[in-house]
Amino acid sequence: MKYKKINPYKQLNPFIHFYWELKGNELERRQWERVFPDGCAGIVMNLGNTCLTDNGSNLIEFGKTYVVGAMNSFKDSFIDNDTHLIGVCLKPATFANFYSYTSQNELTNNTVEFEKSNSFNVNRTFDNPFNYFNQFFSERIKSKNKPLQSVINDIHSTNGQLSISELSKRNFTTVRQLERNFKNYIGLSPKEYSNIIRFQNALSIIKNSNQNRSLLDIAFECGYYDHSHLTNEIKRNTGLSPSLL
Repeated sequence: MKYKKINPYKQLNPFIHFYWELKGNELERRQWERVFPDGCAGIVMNLGNTCLTDNGSNLIEFGKTYVVGAMNSFKDSFIDNDTHLIGVCLKPATFANFYSYTSQNELTNNTVEFEKSNSFNVNRTFDNPFNYFNQFFSERIKSKNKPLQSVINDIHSTNGQLSISELSKRNFTTVRQLERNFKNYIGLSPKEYSNIIRFQNALSIIKNSNQNRSLLDIAFECGYYDHSHLTNEIKRNTGLSPSLL
């Protein structure tokens, strides 16, 4: 399997994490590929044979474009020898900057086919995909306003360890309004999003730590009660125990 990431144009950096391309390889065996939740929505187009996704419950068909909602658990896709997917990882709460669509809450954990007016042009995607994506999103941007950015910054700067009440106080809003806005713009509650960022931080520390460091130390550093709490969160988000990461 071959996977690569490309950065967008500078003016799109506030809204798009990266573009990506994934291709199967005839020399490697077919496999299930697991993606962990990161709080972001995305757009994907299939340039190869039909691909099975959403843990086997959905099909991504050739030439069609799909919106992938934010996840609160892991997702498996089957990568065959002739799989060829290409897509866009949006930054959290930026879907509405490019699309007029339903609340993100209705897309959580789902992969939904776009109507033609929102879809990529398959021929132009084949020719020069990343330049085409830059042009597509540069022409499509509806607003540069990011209503949840200060809250998201607070969550990331504390690695998801701030309480929701403290987040609402810092950002001069109510918990109820914060819940409503997160569901609408991200598709997750502020607590779910914070838990994902905390999990991602713990995952990074585990992968980059020396083997002598205990899971209990990492759990305390990341704001978990104990190593069992951290282990349960890792299993919920990845389907794996910490030793298999």
